[in-house]
Amino acid sequence: MTTWIFLRGLTRESAHWGSFVADFERALPGHVVTALDLPGNGLLRLLPSPTTVAGMVAACRAELARRGVAPPYHLLAMSLGAMVATEWARVAPHEVSGCVLINTSFKPFSPFYQRLRPRNYGALLGLVLRPQSPEQMEHTVLRLTSHRVADHGADVAEWARVRLARPVSPTNALRQLAAAARYRAPVVAPLQRVLILASQRDGLVDVQCSIAIAQAWQVPLRLHPGAGHDLPLDDGAWVVEQVARWVAGGDGDGHPQGDAQACSGTTGPG
Repeated sequence: MTTWIFLRGLTRESAHWGSFVADFERALPGHVVTALDLPGNGLLRLLPSPTTVAGMVAACRAELARRGVAPPYHLLAMSLGAMVATEWARVAPHEVSGCVLINTSFKPFSPFYQRLRPRNYGALLGLVLRPQSPEQMEHTVLRLTSHRVADHGADVAEWARVRLARPVSPTNALRQLAAAARYRAPVVAPLQRVLILASQRDGLVDVQCSIAIAQAWQVPLRLHPGAGHDLPLDDGAWVVEQVARWVAGGDGDGHPQGDAQACSGTTGPG
């Protein structure tokens, strides 16, 4: 059995994976997923969010130990969650067999205006500091993270129910933002087995961030031509296909490449 740990991004929780977890397990028999919430989110919303990515890693490792979920793990993570996965692989490489990182960004590879596109600053601050109804807030999140807005009406309704039941406090949202902004990734890949997936039309984080990481680390990169920041939401089947190929040994030469032509570099909701 292969154990996968799934991690979401800023202020998002395991419920936001939707049907993707079940689709993933169905497509990869013998692979079992544990979707973790970062402290301050989801079932852990009453805990203070660590102000460092290293603190989030420690919390995740402690939670898995409490549940009796033993390593080694494969990590699949988005955005802020991908920072956590990277740091996890750096500090405890004996626990991590591989990482799939989706639409993330790190210092020192990309400037701040690529890591979080400036045109989104106002909307993101509004989510934290000027909360509206759950439905309005989730429509804003969808607009920022998807290029298939018209297809996700049911998702918005479910996300609004999740937000109402398990709201993330403004303080915890700001603490997560601080952790993401200050995180600095290793300049070399923390593991041999890393796959980077990125959306060429990501409106929140510039795709150049993923390209820069793949080039610096010399790990495979797969580019989706049309999805938004929430790639598993916009095209979960494509994500599963890329992971299945990678697990089976595809892209094992360690050279970045994309489904579209490969390019020669603070995350938002994920």
